Amino acid sequence: MANAVVFGFQISAIIRIRDALAFATHSFFHENEFRLIHTPIITTSDCEGAGEMFRVTTMVGEDFFGRQAFLTVSGQLQLETCACAVGDVYTFGPSFRAEHSHTSRHLAEFWMVEPEIVDADIQDVMNWAEAYVKYMSQWLIDKCCDDMELMADKGCIDRLRMVASTPFERISYTEAVKILEEAVKGGKKFDNKVEWGIDLASEHERFLTENEFQKPVIVYNYPKGIKAFYMRLNDDSKTVAAMDVLVPKVGELIGGSQREERYEVIKERILEMGLPLKPYEWYLDLRRFGTVKHSGFGLGFEQCCCLRPALTTLETLFPSQDTQEEQICN
Repeated sequence: MANAVVFGFQISAIIRIRDALAFATHSFFHENEFRLIHTPIITTSDCEGAGEMFRVTTMVGEDFFGRQAFLTVSGQLQLETCACAVGDVYTFGPSFRAEHSHTSRHLAEFWMVEPEIVDADIQDVMNWAEAYVKYMSQWLIDKCCDDMELMADKGCIDRLRMVASTPFERISYTEAVKILEEAVKGGKKFDNKVEWGIDLASEHERFLTENEFQKPVIVYNYPKGIKAFYMRLNDDSKTVAAMDVLVPKVGELIGGSQREERYEVIKERILEMGLPLKPYEWYLDLRRFGTVKHSGFGLGFEQCCCLRPALTTLETLFPSQDTQEEQICN
């Protein structure tokens, strides 16, 4: 029961750690002259194009909005509009995903940190993501050691020091798959098949960070078939300028990309994914009438908190937030 769990000393420490990370997030972006944007929670656009959205409806008579509306999965599309107007921006707010996952590592409701950076390519966004993770890690080392010592995972402080001080490894998706294939040839067994074109599973990500490199890894240039329509198509027409930051004990912590700025290319990508053009006309206008090179990333805040105490489940960290198999609190 959530109202009883919060009295435990570990959960109390987690609440203080979460507070510190939230403050550190705003500090990082304001120190770097980003503007905070409050993006809509109710939207008609599916940012990820996966259809995993909660519909908002009055269920009586005509719907309030007169058309389908949903709880947001991301504020990114709106952030791109603001970035083109005022420069570097970020949002930090709730997101909702109706993802049919029966694992304890997926929440239906969570908070997202999403910056959007103008005049930035895939290399720039990797640099920003690494800087943000290191900043957060160092913040906790400096301000939250007492709370982290209460955690069951006694290695979390040493891991934070490693993350804060070690350059992240950077490899292409193709290189990552080759490493995993070589591991399989050497006798390593994975539950999920390894081949070019798969979406890397958590076990693959953790092998790269915990066994192969023993530090955070940034994987970039993913196959276009497993990534969202807004990611910039590379010259090979097979991959997109996407990147994921992987960390030990967690796996994927951040996902980001350079955004597709070419009108005809992004229009074709929307159609390829079977999405209707009409809900995205306002977004396409950013390209139709001129834009700038820009990139961004998203970080699930609860996953970020998971990196620190390294508890095994998100609902252990945040008992008032829900996985698919749990009832809504209150």
